[in-house]
Amino acid sequence: MTDVAQRTSPEREWLDQRASVRLPRHIDRALARARSGGSPVLVSVTSEVESETDPTAVVAASRRPGEAWFCLEQPDRDGSAVAAVGSVRVLEARGPDRFRQTAKRWRALAAAAIADEADGPPGSGLVAVGGFAFASDGAGTPRWTGFEPASMVVPEVSLARKAGRVSLTLNLEVAPDDTREDVLARAQRRLGELRRTPLPLLDPDPAGEFAVVSPMPPAHYEEAVAGAVRRIRAGELEKIVLARDVEVRAPAAHDPAAILGVLREAFSSSYVFAVGRGDATFMAATPELLVRREGQRASTVALAGSIGRSADPAVDDHLGEQLLGSEKDREENAIVARRIVRALAPHSVWVTAAPDPVVVRVANIQHLATPIRAQLTSPIGVIELAGVLHPTPAVGAEPGELAWTLIPALEGLDRGWYAGTVGWTDAIGDGEFCVALRCALLRDRVAHLYAGGGIVRDSDPASELAETEVKLQVMLPLLAG
Repeated sequence: MTDVAQRTSPEREWLDQRASVRLPRHIDRALARARSGGSPVLVSVTSEVESETDPTAVVAASRRPGEAWFCLEQPDRDGSAVAAVGSVRVLEARGPDRFRQTAKRWRALAAAAIADEADGPPGSGLVAVGGFAFASDGAGTPRWTGFEPASMVVPEVSLARKAGRVSLTLNLEVAPDDTREDVLARAQRRLGELRRTPLPLLDPDPAGEFAVVSPMPPAHYEEAVAGAVRRIRAGELEKIVLARDVEVRAPAAHDPAAILGVLREAFSSSYVFAVGRGDATFMAATPELLVRREGQRASTVALAGSIGRSADPAVDDHLGEQLLGSEKDREENAIVARRIVRALAPHSVWVTAAPDPVVVRVANIQHLATPIRAQLTSPIGVIELAGVLHPTPAVGAEPGELAWTLIPALEGLDRGWYAGTVGWTDAIGDGEFCVALRCALLRDRVAHLYAGGGIVRDSDPASELAETEVKLQVMLPLLAG
């Protein structure tokens, strides 16, 4: 092979010299272990890549039709991003124990892999990416085909970025009957398909007619809110979150990559994500972190209580002050914060919540937020932590057990992954999961949008309906032409 061919080969473009040397060594070790044990072994190699590399754009441009893909980024947090494409293993589960089952399988898989030690931005090295439905048996209706109640994927390629550093990880499954040449050829083929193409632009003036319909009339939502308020005032519960969905039918297939580009520009302080399964993509710009684990430290936020925004800075500030002074919204936020602290306490040396909420502003709405931090007593992984916290009263109910029966009875819909959690974990159990809010499920020309609100004793049905309209405006303008 000529020097020019070596310099331009896919392996040389994406893997540095040290990673290129480690890869065949890892493969040889994996082949020996696979042939001795009679089962496949996972190999993972990580390399630093050019700082200008855009993880989400690479994945969006490089995915094969119908294969799994993922991205989660928060641009304002030092450009934090994790993106992945392809699948070497899929970890799926259902039932009340799905978080623990998935975490256990992931720990075993990560421990058995022949992998580089992560030495890069968060999300570097061997990771699993995906999410969990709201309910333990959720996502059972046809619109959610491909999205299991628990679904974490070990990708073929993942990229991570933060503070100007970008890493790429290549994962390969080595079978007993493989040869080194077979595995290296698969690696070259996958790396050769990676593209640095920017995210496409969203068509500003699409042709054709768009239709926006509500499967349930708005009056149904107001009736559900009124029914919940009656139960709260009767002492049956403190709070419940109720959601509604809207369907958008477009004249052409929705382009998730183009929508991602707009979302991360418009909602740079939010968690912007996309999870692709088959011909469908679940995506969002959500303001809410469920949990982040960094070693023995866990952090989260109680996000509850909302009000709109204004283009006039003075009016916008007044709205924020109004939110801070609202007894109804502060009560809603306090209920969420108390539950989170209670849930983390058995797993922590200490848990601390800010004494008062603060106002968090995103592009079109303001929220009350109470930051919460914990020092963990044991190395419980981020997937287990997500299971400990989900669902918080920010998306469920208080008492929590009512969420599983009362919410679907009042809403009349299968939430699927809406109000579930989406995120990633690495080989040592660090990672982060956000709450799947302000989201849409795209499949060809049809998009299903979801939005909800927290209901407490002083909630007004008309006001709660109006709040869902504000939240729908995150995705609706991008999908309805």
